[in-house]
Amino acid sequence: MTRDENGGSFGARRKRVLFRAQRRGFREVDLIFGAFAAEELGAMPEFELDQFEALLIAPDQEVYAWLRGAAPVPHEFDTPVFRRLQAVCNRKNPTWNA
Repeated sequence: MTRDENGGSFGARRKRVLFRAQRRGFREVDLIFGAFAAEELGAMPEFELDQFEALLIAPDQEVYAWLRGAAPVPHEFDTPVFRRLQAVCNRKNPTWNA
């Protein structure tokens, strides 16, 4: 079983990340991150999980501006994970996990 840096299983890390993704505190970002996490976390390798966790630490207003294309995405956050997250944001008729 793969272990994470906090001594828990990789599955426990995914559960923590899912919880954090759904409860950032900014409703629009909660919906986007939560929908993405529910769809992607199960198959996400550890290095992508690291990239997603970095986005969870970034300020909500900044992430939301990046997702909408209202502000440029900083190089350190411009990853394939971010682009998939942005695709969730750009869906027509999205289904959110409320």
